[in-house]
Amino acid sequence: MQTLPSQKMTVDEFLPWAEAQERGHYELHDGEVIAMSPERAVHWKVKFNVAVALRNAIAAAGLKCHAVPDGATVRISQRTAFEPDALVYCGEEVAGDSLEVPNPAIMVEVLSPGTQVTDLRDKLRGYFTVPSVHHYLIVDPEKQIAIHHARGEGDALKTRLVSAGELHLDPPGLTVTAASFFE
Repeated sequence: MQTLPSQKMTVDEFLPWAEAQERGHYELHDGEVIAMSPERAVHWKVKFNVAVALRNAIAAAGLKCHAVPDGATVRISQRTAFEPDALVYCGEEVAGDSLEVPNPAIMVEVLSPGTQVTDLRDKLRGYFTVPSVHHYLIVDPEKQIAIHHARGEGDALKTRLVSAGELHLDPPGLTVTAASFFE
């Protein structure tokens, strides 16, 4: 069993530590290292479908954006870094040895029993502290629904529940169908 560091870390300390681990995925929540739980098959499938749907939407729109499956780190603050299930960023591609995506536009988390509270509360608050984030999708494989939070005016968020039809993610100008997440 992996022993997690007992001292609080900054993101700059956490990233080299996490990279040196032989197994597992980790996040940093307010300086504390959190081991990510193993995932069920339905989680993998939906996560994959989301990344493919986002990649296809980018190609269809002809945008200079990139869809990334889980594994990329997003710095929320000096002591918090999350690893979303998928994300989209636009502009130049990050370097091949990067651990972080510095300017994500779309964040996606797939709900699982062990992460619901974190995804619905902590990550919702955290992702929208990143100025480049315009959309946060919380995808529920059990109910086959996507909760779409979009940045509004000031500190307002617009929220929509989508089980059928299209999700318009503008900016950057992508359209995906909710059904494509659950195929």
